[in-house]
Amino acid sequence: MPAFVTRLNRATREKVSAIQEYFILGGKSLRFIFARPFYHQDVIQQMEEIGVKSLGIVLLTGFFTGMVLALQSSVALQRFGATMYVGSLVSGSIIRELGPVLAGLMVAGRVGSGIAAQLGSMKVTEQIDALNTLGTDPIKKLATPRVLAALIMLPILTIINDLVAIIGGNVIATLVVGIPSSMYWRTVWDQIIAGGFSFGFMPNEFIQGLVKPFVFGGIISITACYFGLNTTGGTEGVGIATTRTVVTASISILVSDYFLTQAMLAVLVP
Repeated sequence: MPAFVTRLNRATREKVSAIQEYFILGGKSLRFIFARPFYHQDVIQQMEEIGVKSLGIVLLTGFFTGMVLALQSSVALQRFGATMYVGSLVSGSIIRELGPVLAGLMVAGRVGSGIAAQLGSMKVTEQIDALNTLGTDPIKKLATPRVLAALIMLPILTIINDLVAIIGGNVIATLVVGIPSSMYWRTVWDQIIAGGFSFGFMPNEFIQGLVKPFVFGGIISITACYFGLNTTGGTEGVGIATTRTVVTASISILVSDYFLTQAMLAVLVP
């Protein structure tokens, strides 16, 4: 068998094994959420790290994204004499797509890299081996609190991001475009209710906007834990794991966003 075929087969087996390990880690992390012992203090600490400390970058991203979107959409709508619908366009774009994706990408860059670096440092300094020696499951102790905190905090960050982005759009619509604030917010509400309701009370716009960050939170935290717990090669390996985490999580968010959008449009849109 040629040498390059052997190398190709080895590389393929390694990739398949890595994907398998990734999903095993994700499954264990989610299953351990409901298994004793519960590390409540660790979860609260990670909620602060993931949520509270990411609030500043999420606020800035959301506010200026809403302003830019309102400014650009007003130029396009002006050609058709429909500038009054700036609020509708901003809210629809932000709640369904831009809000969850931008919040996910910002958290992936700030939190995902931090988790990978922290766990990677513990791995290369043999602290994780010490946990195994003491009879503590590293996934239960280290991965599960981070995954649970991300599942809780990313939807909350997305809601804040959406609200701030819509407010940023209101600032531009009022001060630059000249649309009364009351009209702007009326078109925002019209856009929300135009998507219909599920379960009798939940707007479909909100469902689309909250399912995605829940999935993105799982992707970011599991990816970061996977690369962190599999770090090798000392301090250089920590840097490689951090880079791989951000790149992999960001690409996964963008790819999964398409499939989630397609699935939810098929389910929620009549």
